[in-house]
Amino acid sequence: MKAFVYEMGEWKLKEMEDPVAGPGEAVVSLKVSGLNRRDLYIPGRLGPDKEAVVIGSDGAGVISQVGEGVRQFKEGDEVIINPALGWMEQSAAPPAGFEILGMPDNGTMAEKIVLPADQLEPKPAGLSWEEAGVLSLAAMTGYRALVTRGQVEAGQTVFIPGAGSGVATYLIQFAKALGARVLVSSRSEDKRSRAVEIGADRAIDTNSDWTEELNDETIDLVIDSVGEATFNRSIGVLKKGGRIVTFGATTDDHIRFDLRSFFYGQYDLLGSTMGNREELRALLELMEDKDIHPVVDSVYTLADIREAMDKLENSTQFGKIAIRITE
Repeated sequence: MKAFVYEMGEWKLKEMEDPVAGPGEAVVSLKVSGLNRRDLYIPGRLGPDKEAVVIGSDGAGVISQVGEGVRQFKEGDEVIINPALGWMEQSAAPPAGFEILGMPDNGTMAEKIVLPADQLEPKPAGLSWEEAGVLSLAAMTGYRALVTRGQVEAGQTVFIPGAGSGVATYLIQFAKALGARVLVSSRSEDKRSRAVEIGADRAIDTNSDWTEELNDETIDLVIDSVGEATFNRSIGVLKKGGRIVTFGATTDDHIRFDLRSFFYGQYDLLGSTMGNREELRALLELMEDKDIHPVVDSVYTLADIREAMDKLENSTQFGKIAIRITE
């Protein structure tokens, strides 16, 4: 099979042996995989002297082989991949041994992948292959941050800095579907416009004075994944006693903030990462009930994945980037 790997300090398209299903496992012949920002970080995390690792966390395809003991799926079933390995039940934090698919285990940027059958879910019938292939990681991340950790409620106001990311496009749609008022920011006029098209009630320029722009809003919850560049500004527009959830930092991880102002403001700061199988199943129900579709910015082939990675690195996409593996 063909696979896109990071090997000995280099990105390459490589021929690899087809995987075989062991007991409790299934082989999925992938149609589409989704590119995520974590894929860009593999060189820094893996180092220059490791054997080939297939990148990629999201994917959708058709089961081509099932191992002994697999009862819930059969050959020919259309499925999506749950990349949260080993986190099945709701819990305050991931269990010991939790990993995200795509390092250290081989990921989805390949023609085939073998996984425990418990890591698969039926492909939503109303989604295209491109939509299904970019679904899981970003949607799970957004749902847990918004619902499980953020405890969003109908009638509340949610502010999401950085409207163009894959997770943000899910957050906007989920929050709106759950009855919240949704505010976003972006430096791009086009992204602000598109955010409104998918449900945002208001979109402001990231470079504007947020305190001035949002002085007529009462913001109950901020979901901030930008990090150092926006964190203090986010707290500055959050209502007293409000909640801020962070699940990432596309800018610097390290932040200085006024602790005294923070505790006098009675703010809640909540960390979040990925999600579990219960949350994946809940968000799939929400998407079906509210007819929510993943936002697919563009589709590339496996051979053109470096071009797709450059686009993601430059943050010029709105929504998710799909990689078509096979027709």
